[in-house]
Amino acid sequence: MLSVGVGAVCGALGAGAQAQSSVTLYGLIDTGIIYTNNQSGHRNLQLSSGSTQNTVFGVKGTEDLGGGLHALFALEQGFNSNNGTQAFAGDGFGSQAWVGLQSDTYGKLTFGRQFDVVNDQLGPMSSSFNTWGGSLAAHPFENDNLAANSVVPNNAVKYVSPTFYGATVEGMYAMSNAAGAFADNRAYGFALSYARGPLALAAGYLQFNDAGGGMTGVNPGGAVSSSDGSANFIAGRQRIWGAGGSYSFGAATVGAVWTHTQNDDMSSVLSIGLASYMPLAGALRVDNYEINGRYSLTPAWTVSAAYTFTDGAYSDGTTNASPIWHTAMLQTGYALSKRTDVYLEGVYQHVHGAPADSVLGNAMINTLSPSSTGSQAAVIAGLRHAF
Repeated sequence: MLSVGVGAVCGALGAGAQAQSSVTLYGLIDTGIIYTNNQSGHRNLQLSSGSTQNTVFGVKGTEDLGGGLHALFALEQGFNSNNGTQAFAGDGFGSQAWVGLQSDTYGKLTFGRQFDVVNDQLGPMSSSFNTWGGSLAAHPFENDNLAANSVVPNNAVKYVSPTFYGATVEGMYAMSNAAGAFADNRAYGFALSYARGPLALAAGYLQFNDAGGGMTGVNPGGAVSSSDGSANFIAGRQRIWGAGGSYSFGAATVGAVWTHTQNDDMSSVLSIGLASYMPLAGALRVDNYEINGRYSLTPAWTVSAAYTFTDGAYSDGTTNASPIWHTAMLQTGYALSKRTDVYLEGVYQHVHGAPADSVLGNAMINTLSPSSTGSQAAVIAGLRHAF
């Protein structure tokens, strides 16, 4: 991480005007060798990028405007370290691109492409958000946006309150930006969190209308774009709500998360591993119940585990089914320094009860291509470096 401090003389704003500014260049590279027992009916050994954390580089900055007011910005690009390609195809800064103001008294207001409120506040309660689980540990189809490689809405206006007695409130509205189609491909939500001592709690609600263009296809590049793979589901409406918490005692932390996702008028679902959308029509409702824990054997050596039971209900008008997913994760990590660590992680997923001719019937660990059966297992040995 490279930080540069400057004293900026803003002559255009008035003679003698001066403010303190800082700009930071930063990034993280997560690369590993991953073995999968079944991808489209075949075993696979591949070099993988971003399996636990997003591989990114970025620049962020802040300027002290005086009186407790600050201007700030972030520009961040996700990329694949195995081949150098963009994580969000065609986006100059696909991970984040926003500018805003922050008041020490009234909170932060930001504008641009930025993570949603459920990911911000509820995400840290889940193993899939954190380095000790990451994207591979996400709930089926990353249906609740808690993982590290979550959906990133465009055209978003987001407010984050100051923290009062451990509580923080956040709200967001992402515009469709389409004339005559105000509600087509928009998003909005709110979330809150509480942290005091060893206890952390969070809850939130998020809704997408016609994400990726939905069934109408009117506005595929609105709040949640399908052209760059930002949309997990192409659907008329997606609603997510949930709650979770964690508690730390000594070297151990345990947590639990519940989320409910309702997808209506679906047309397809994203496979990150295939880099394409797979057909899925109808309505899907899922409840995810996750328990997780991690323990520091030494200051450098940690072990972690998580299990998620996902209870689903699917209907396309002619077929009704009740798919059930079991997803388990086990990881051990060792810090070589403050910025570099190695890890070994295994993930297993099994699904049953889904229609045989539906993509729901094939296990698909997040970021990997789907299995040809209802089960899939993967093991990765990885290296992470932050700069």
